[in-house]
Amino acid sequence: MSILNKFIYFCLILLTFGCSKTVEEGSTLKGDKIEIEMITAYRDGIEAFNQQNFLKAAKKFNEAELLFPQSEWAPKASLMAAYAFYIDGYYDDAIFQLDQFIKTYPKNSKISYANYLEAMSYYNKIVDEKKDLNPLIKSKKKFQYIVKTYPESDFALDSSFKLDLIDETLASKEMYIAKHYIKKQKWIAAINRLKYIIDEYQTTIFVEEALHRLVEVHYKIGLEEEAKKYASLLGYNYTSSNWYEESYKIFNRKYKSTYKKIEKSKKLSTLDKIKSIID
Repeated sequence: MSILNKFIYFCLILLTFGCSKTVEEGSTLKGDKIEIEMITAYRDGIEAFNQQNFLKAAKKFNEAELLFPQSEWAPKASLMAAYAFYIDGYYDDAIFQLDQFIKTYPKNSKISYANYLEAMSYYNKIVDEKKDLNPLIKSKKKFQYIVKTYPESDFALDSSFKLDLIDETLASKEMYIAKHYIKKQKWIAAINRLKYIIDEYQTTIFVEEALHRLVEVHYKIGLEEEAKKYASLLGYNYTSSNWYEESYKIFNRKYKSTYKKIEKSKKLSTLDKIKSIID
């Protein structure tokens, strides 16, 4: 089990630990037959889970929820079923289960965990982002929702980290498409893609290359002044970058940057810096 899955499992143990005692006590209580069957199904689910028979565990947890949907056990059983699907790699089933949980128990104390687990399920469905962006986009929206809605939760920090990784992946795809357009000499389409990287993925490693490609493309189509502006921006922000060296080579050795000094500010975005230089 990976460190991340151990973290997720630990959070779930906090949810179920208090239930194990109740299971033993509940089994000794005289009550409705359905309630007893529900407790038995839940206990069987725990046993199957501990034996790593996750599909059987999910089935038993679902059975427990259906037997007594109005009880306090129902949301716990639903969430355990979702995690059983998740840990066994049945991400579509986990997502379906979690969707039902979020709709049925919107005020449950573990709602932030449910949203996080759903985001992770989408994230783990990412196989080839060049062919299918859907899991990537959905996981990004879900992680953004967690950061915004539950900023103080245990899951907000990891969600922010995952968002950075997702942006890197999305930016790489944009760069892949931009290079394809450059190869086909579709200059306008390439420029639009490269500018999109700068506008939307400012914190990724692909910003440097995007600036260089803008220098390269503008120079090729005869817009040397535009090329110089992007070269200046690249030099200002990434002087030690290999991409800056590549951009410098495009011009003759006598070329000197003509950009005006801009007061550095941590709050100044890449887009603002571009506007400061080009305007």
